[in-house]
This record gives sequence, structure tokens and C-alpha cells, in this order.
Amino acid sequence: MINSKFNIVLFEPEIPQNTGNIARLCACSGADLYLVGKLGFSLADKYLKRAGLDYWQSVNIHQYNTLDELLNEHKNANFYYLTTKSKKNYTDYKFKSGDFLVFGPETRGLPETLLKKYSDNAITIPMCEGQRSLNLSNSVAIVLYEAIRQNG
Repeated sequence: MINSKFNIVLFEPEIPQNTGNIARLCACSGADLYLVGKLGFSLADKYLKRAGLDYWQSVNIHQYNTLDELLNEHKNANFYYLTTKSKKNYTDYKFKSGDFLVFGPETRGLPETLLKKYSDNAITIPMCEGQRSLNLSNSVAIVLYEAIRQNG
């Protein structure tokens, strides 16, 4: 049983299948899903629906036009920004229930200006040198379940 609650933020996601898989992950883990900015697909997209299967009714989905809107609404929350451009390993952080885990678009990641502004909370999943990045839905699963593990 999962006793902690986390928030997954997808900033400008581009691939409907990834978002569908992440929605299913959120349903199974009790995490809320935040979709921020311009989406690269329609929420009615058949690939999005197919990837999420029959889990959609179990997911709390929130939409925001900008990340600033989300940050302003949750001023007292911790936000962690996942990126390949950090040397700080995600396992070196102690996550707490209620934290927000922010992931960028599949083809370009989070904006450099955002990562600089919040550099203390810009974290990474280690990978072999020379590789570009992990799949978005895999990355969300890795970090989310580490946060859940840390919180019993």
C-alpha cells in the first residue's frame, strides 16, 4: 500500500503515448498529474487514451497554462526539476509527500533558464556517458517510485 502522495508535472509533453503511460502510473501510485503549457497532442488523442487504458477515471489531472501559475499556487511546496544537465543524483535527495517532480518535453527537456533559476533542485538520473536521455515515462517511474520508497 502506498501511504505518500506525490505530484508529477509534465511541462509541454509532446508524445501522447508517454503521457498516457504516465497517467496510468499516476493512477497506480496515487500521484496527481499536472499538464503544463502547450501540449503536443489533444487530450482526446486515441494514442493517449489507449496508453492510459481504463485508468483515466482514477487520475487527478490538472492543467495549467504556465509553470509560473503552478508555482504560485503551490508556493510552499518543494519542486524538483529532472534534467540530464545536472550532476546532482536524484537518490541524494530526501523526497517528502506532497513534493512536485517536474519533467520537460521529450525532445528538448526543461528550459535552461528554468534550470538555472532553480539549480538547487535540478536533479538527474545517472546514465552511461554519451547517451542522450531515458524515455520520459521510464524516468517518471524511476523517480516517483524512489520517492515512494523513501516514504515507506
